[in-house]
Amino acid sequence: MEQSGNKTWSLTLLQAHVTDPERLLFNVLSRASRMFDVFGSYSPALLAFLATLVLIGGIVRGFAGFGAGMIFMPVASSQINPATAAATFLFIDGIIALPLVVRAMRICDWTTVLPVVIGSVLFVHLGAWLLANSDVLTLRWILFAVVTTMLALLVSGWRYQGQPTRSMSFGVGSVAGVLAGVSQVSAPPVVAFWLTGKEVPSVVRANLIVYFALASVGTFVAYILNGFFTINVWHLLVAAIPAYALGLFIGSRGFSRADPKYYRWLAYALIALAALVSMPALDPLLR
Repeated sequence: MEQSGNKTWSLTLLQAHVTDPERLLFNVLSRASRMFDVFGSYSPALLAFLATLVLIGGIVRGFAGFGAGMIFMPVASSQINPATAAATFLFIDGIIALPLVVRAMRICDWTTVLPVVIGSVLFVHLGAWLLANSDVLTLRWILFAVVTTMLALLVSGWRYQGQPTRSMSFGVGSVAGVLAGVSQVSAPPVVAFWLTGKEVPSVVRANLIVYFALASVGTFVAYILNGFFTINVWHLLVAAIPAYALGLFIGSRGFSRADPKYYRWLAYALIALAALVSMPALDPLLR
């Protein structure tokens, strides 16, 4: 009897040893699938489309120092929640691009970059106030006029021959801040400012990279406080991070090998894109 009881106890113990690891493995896989279920919110096709969009934006950002947002945001916002798209882009552009920023800090012109950043950070609040208290359609037509005027100035070949002062840099940053508050399109004023000066493309690119990195710090804080970094953002980041990193690498390598004249023409094309995106008449196509 005692021997039979020992056999039963041993069999039960053996079954526990066999089934418990299986149960443990099942629980681990279940939790992992829930944690990394990138397809829970978005279809694989949509993720692939957004990753391709991020890759293209990363290539442009790595080459020109700006422009990824103008490529990603209008299209992504038409496919997913705009706040989710904005938070996703802010994360990849602010975190993944950090190595790019560190290198740019060594060659940028701090005497103009810092006043531009300060002006932008201070006056973005005025832009937000105008957005909240003015007719949005009128503001967007004004934005379109400003951006196209700057593009015409650049294409004309006009160059400022003097040395930019701190007050001039602050003024340009102020205009960029207002435009950022109204529409999140702050690139055209600073791009026009630095491209019409004496700086070589490598310094212009470095100035832009550092400017956007510093100006986005306040946006990070605002997004965190407003709870924009939701689980949907983390789902998107699984696909967006490697795509953006690859794009930055390709764009940076391309810039180091390209003829400087191509930099200006790409910058002009991106400003033209910003003008088109901000044009209210094209809303039925872009939104």
